Amino acid sequence: MLTLFGLKTCDTCRKARRAAENAGVSLTFVDVRDTPLTPEQRSRFLDAFGDALINRKSTTWRTLSEAERELPAETLLEAHPTLMKRPVIDGATLTLGWTKDVEATHLG
Repeated sequence: MLTLFGLKTCDTCRKARRAAENAGVSLTFVDVRDTPLTPEQRSRFLDAFGDALINRKSTTWRTLSEAERELPAETLLEAHPTLMKRPVIDGATLTLGWTKDVEATHLG
């Protein structure tokens, strides 16, 4: 069983979901805009990925002031859940993004 954290409008998240469905892998999808990460999830993801969890190429990032960009990642993700790089997939292994390696890790 996998849990995919992302955005329903994210093309990369859609690709990951479609690949899991095609592989017959059971997947729970969590849209972080509708269901923001809990403090425990944010902490766990930040421990695993550090600052790589912040998507500095996103539209949300570009709208932040310089002062906001200096805030700790935990604070930024709490205030702006869409700043999270996507997808985060929680299964036997916790992964970030959707690459061939990530696909092989979760879908065999």
